[in-house]
Amino acid sequence: MKQNHTGILYIGLIAAMMGYGIAMPVLPFYITGMGGTGIHYGLLIACYGIMQLLFAPVWGSLSDAWGRKPVLLLGMAGLSAAMVLLALSTELWMLYAAQLLSGTLSSAMLPASQAYISDSTSSSERAGAMGKIGGSVGIGIILGPGIGGLLASEHLSTPFFAASIFCALTCVLIFILLPESLKPEDRHAPESLRILQLQGLKSMLFSAAGYGLAAVFLAILAQTMFSSIYGLYVMQRFGYGPEQVGYIMTVMAFIYALSQGLIAGPLNRKFRETTVIPAALFGTSVGFIMMIAAESFIAVLLSVSFFILMNSLLKPTSLSWISKHAGSSQGKAMGIAESSMSIGRTVGPLCAGLIFDVNIFAPFIVGSAVLAAASAAMLALRKPLTAEAWDTKD
Repeated sequence: MKQNHTGILYIGLIAAMMGYGIAMPVLPFYITGMGGTGIHYGLLIACYGIMQLLFAPVWGSLSDAWGRKPVLLLGMAGLSAAMVLLALSTELWMLYAAQLLSGTLSSAMLPASQAYISDSTSSSERAGAMGKIGGSVGIGIILGPGIGGLLASEHLSTPFFAASIFCALTCVLIFILLPESLKPEDRHAPESLRILQLQGLKSMLFSAAGYGLAAVFLAILAQTMFSSIYGLYVMQRFGYGPEQVGYIMTVMAFIYALSQGLIAGPLNRKFRETTVIPAALFGTSVGFIMMIAAESFIAVLLSVSFFILMNSLLKPTSLSWISKHAGSSQGKAMGIAESSMSIGRTVGPLCAGLIFDVNIFAPFIVGSAVLAAASAAMLALRKPLTAEAWDTKD
């Protein structure tokens, strides 16, 4: 029964992310049409990350008190509303307002989804189930960009309206079909609802869960350094338009879904998280360099595929580690993990946008250097002082 329930959650996430994916190949052209540059694109993505940083812990804690389903519905509805605002935007400031709203409300979605999975799976199943969340996101984004590229030929705002419809349909699907996973007797009032839980973030960082928290930050940092400027990068370097960007993102999302849905779980059952994380960080570093070296369309697709394959292993592995060390407050832990990812979503686009305007290759070079150093550091942390506190996979 639990598997059927989580299956409904995965289907809901596919539908929601299909809506998000429709908008992805269009946004760079939407922004440049309003006079924006690399730094504006970076700031827009960072606005979303900042709101997630502030509010994800709140929604995660509230899901421990209210249950997962109401918080999921709020997140889906927020994403739908934000897409409408993006479609209606005619100036840059309106795009910023839409991103702020989107980050505030849609930040409820992933902590609640991850906590739902934590409620519904055993410790040994968790990495695979977390990977299926990522796989569901990837499948939705596979279907979205191609549709978005076609719809943009009519008008650049059309994909955003279509995305809003997909997200609204997801709300209906979740409301009707998804049962609540958190029993009333397991709910508890949050200790606090501060919008920025720096103390909780700091406390978790210096606990056994900190290894996963650092890793998931690095995963999202790399992912957003790539995604926040790649559309502009191929537009400037190769002259690609929305259709080519849509094809690239479709291949990227297919690899992401394949990796998280089918590879992450078995890989984490075979190897420890402390083996997978350093290896995936190093592979992601190599992927950045491969993207600079790519000159043909086929080479572009291969380099992006390798980068995404390596990067996509990091998030489910890290979240599984965090969940194993979170105790009973799974919602709060996933909210704090989402805050860590939100810092990555803020720092990555800002850094990439700033240095992209100086040199279009700079974000890839800096990203590669940071991840190579992080891989070495995470490898060194494999043997902590007390093995029992850090490794539960014996």
